[in-house]
Amino acid sequence: MHGIAFLFFLSASLYALAGMGFGIHMAASHDHTLASAHAHLNLIGWVTLGVSGLYYHSVPQAAASRLAWLHFATASLGLWMIVPGIVLALKGVTEALAIAGSLVTILSMALFVAIIYRSRAAGSDGSVVS
Repeated sequence: MHGIAFLFFLSASLYALAGMGFGIHMAASHDHTLASAHAHLNLIGWVTLGVSGLYYHSVPQAAASRLAWLHFATASLGLWMIVPGIVLALKGVTEALAIAGSLVTILSMALFVAIIYRSRAAGSDGSVVS
């Protein structure tokens, strides 16, 4: 695995590690008020980015696209916004960052849908099949 697929999978693995640490902290402190932030870190960070990495590894023509790099940037930015945004919302500070992170995250998924669709229409050599 290399390129964008490796970057997605490495990032996903780091987010899984962070999510596990977050979960252990919640268990040790007996305070689960931030459980939804923990869940989003695991589901968006580990699962979504990990599945994306596996897709790019399996479909090299999709990984070769500049959109794949934009997908990585928006997926990462969305995660970095949504998780602390949920923490701020749960603490009653503001929901603005969580809302903005949600919008960036859905944009990231829309990009991934477009990439999947485009790679379906491409031949194994990357040429468009008519």
